[in-house]
Amino acid sequence: MCAMPLMGMGLRALAANYAALQTAGHNIANASVAGYSRQQVELATSGGAMQPGGFIGNGVDVQTVSRANDAFLTRESAATRSVAAMDAARLAQLRQLESVFGTGEQGIGHAATTFLNAFSDLASRPSDTATRQVVLARAGGLAQRFNAAGAQFDTAQRAVTEQLEVAVGEINGLARSVAGVNRQIVAARALGHAPNDLLDERDRLIGTLSQRLQVTTVAAADGSLGVFYGGGQRLVLSTQVTALQVVADADDATRSAIASVDNGTAVRVDSAGLNGGALAGLLRFQNEDLVRGRTLLGQLATVIAGAVNEQHQLGLNLREPPTAGQALFTEVSALTGGQPVSAASNARDAQGRPVAAPSFTVSDATALRASEYTLVGTADGAGTRWTVTRLSDGRQFGLEPGVPVDGMLIELGNPPPAASDRFLLQPVSRAAQRLGVLLADPRDLAAASPLAASAAVSNIGTLSIGALSFSGSGTNPQHTATIGFTSDLGDYAWELRDRDSNAMVSAGTGRWRAGDPIPAPPDPDINGFTLQLGGLPKSGDRVIVERTLYPSANNGNARALTALGERALVGAAGGGGLTISDAYASAIADIGIRVQGARTSADVSTAMADFTANRAAQNSGVNLDEEAARLIQFQQAYQAAAKVLQVAQTVFDELLSSTRG
Repeated sequence: MCAMPLMGMGLRALAANYAALQTAGHNIANASVAGYSRQQVELATSGGAMQPGGFIGNGVDVQTVSRANDAFLTRESAATRSVAAMDAARLAQLRQLESVFGTGEQGIGHAATTFLNAFSDLASRPSDTATRQVVLARAGGLAQRFNAAGAQFDTAQRAVTEQLEVAVGEINGLARSVAGVNRQIVAARALGHAPNDLLDERDRLIGTLSQRLQVTTVAAADGSLGVFYGGGQRLVLSTQVTALQVVADADDATRSAIASVDNGTAVRVDSAGLNGGALAGLLRFQNEDLVRGRTLLGQLATVIAGAVNEQHQLGLNLREPPTAGQALFTEVSALTGGQPVSAASNARDAQGRPVAAPSFTVSDATALRASEYTLVGTADGAGTRWTVTRLSDGRQFGLEPGVPVDGMLIELGNPPPAASDRFLLQPVSRAAQRLGVLLADPRDLAAASPLAASAAVSNIGTLSIGALSFSGSGTNPQHTATIGFTSDLGDYAWELRDRDSNAMVSAGTGRWRAGDPIPAPPDPDINGFTLQLGGLPKSGDRVIVERTLYPSANNGNARALTALGERALVGAAGGGGLTISDAYASAIADIGIRVQGARTSADVSTAMADFTANRAAQNSGVNLDEEAARLIQFQQAYQAAAKVLQVAQTVFDELLSSTRG
């Protein structure tokens, strides 16, 4: 009997167990390496040889070295980490945005209340220069608070752009690394076996890439992996990389967008298709949360400026002679800009300027919403229909000449835009940065009303004069209004006459009830004023409303400006609206809810990412106790295989000895 088959069997067993020992040692060495998958030597029985007594086995062969990796668990882990990274990136930005809306004495709400309350002090001392200076200082402080908040929004935008550029640089670098590993894997697979360590490296790169950008992968027959994002856009195909780039947003160049660069041409990527990764979280914060914060603050700044300016211009200042008040804050037209942003794809002239230039004016600042809008045309058989979409809630308005949309009158201009043009309207987005105080001289504060009310000395009732305010509609200081009560029940007749000629301007009747103003809706307007009365008038009692003779002693307009704090001015269209302090509190709540929602999402997605990562690790990770046991097992098998060789050697030597004898 020949000893050679036994020796070959021993050699194969020795090699197989040595490979198993090497693999176990490799597992132990890489137990702490992130992304490493446990490897295992795959053995197969070597085919037996036919002998007279039957098939005699030839030992064992090493087929390959496999890795413990579940493709589904690997993809699931990468996907959940991608969502967690998106939520974490958005939450980090929202936490910074939350600091813009300060509370207590550091908040804009407190500054606005302090400013309006300063008019109450002015009402007590309408001619006092120091008190007037305090009002101007409070106005300046309020404007500075808005400016600082607006600057923080700009800082946040720059930070987002910088982080997008860093993330895109990392994505491009990782994509090139994946392409390089693809090349190595394809070359290695040509030898007939899977390069496990290279496969682990590629999975690790894909996992890291997913934290920046959610991707999907498709395996090719040659072993390479295609990497796609945003619903099928190519990032890596075999060894080819399509790089990403940060570009200006098509609708608003102050914001950033992502573009895919192919053969030198940059094509913007729709951010709505990016559902995971830090890139998606940053873009969502920029396009939703940052816009919401800007518009909430801008709406408040615009409404305050518009209401204060309107009321202030109804009063009289302390100049000699007294004149009508001027705008205290920056005019609403300057705050809103009045010019929609033209999309990058719109038709342009030889100098690169948009051919069409629509515009908008604010007809009612209190009707403005905390939103941006798009203006888009649709061509049909009747021409081009233009639709305005409020982006905060998606509501659409058909554009009609002379019909305002949320307090804006929009004009298409001449030449009108092409049907393919697109415009972004930002009526309040930059108002906080633009708000300023226009008055510097305390004498220019218009604390006095142009009209003053007085009760006739001949009155016999208990009638007393209350607040006199103005709607601004048709108020004319040259007219004198006389209100005479015709019964003890509050019936009255009024006349409006020209002060100089005594000519009748208008007349009417009404009925006054305790608590109601004169005139009470729907009674006809009397020279644009509203008068509050107290007590009980008697028949024959009269009230005269005429031009203010001594503005330095009159506080009517200062009282009206103080009362702005109690009026529902913000979003007042349709009869709703909030006071200034309530609107600021609502803005704080809005941002706070976003922060809380983002925190909850981040907690949930992080927990899910940890769970799937643990599942993947349990499937492919290295258990040191198991590997230690395998080392003993394979060591014993190695020693046994060596014993087989020793026996084969002894048998071989005996055979040689017998042939020599």
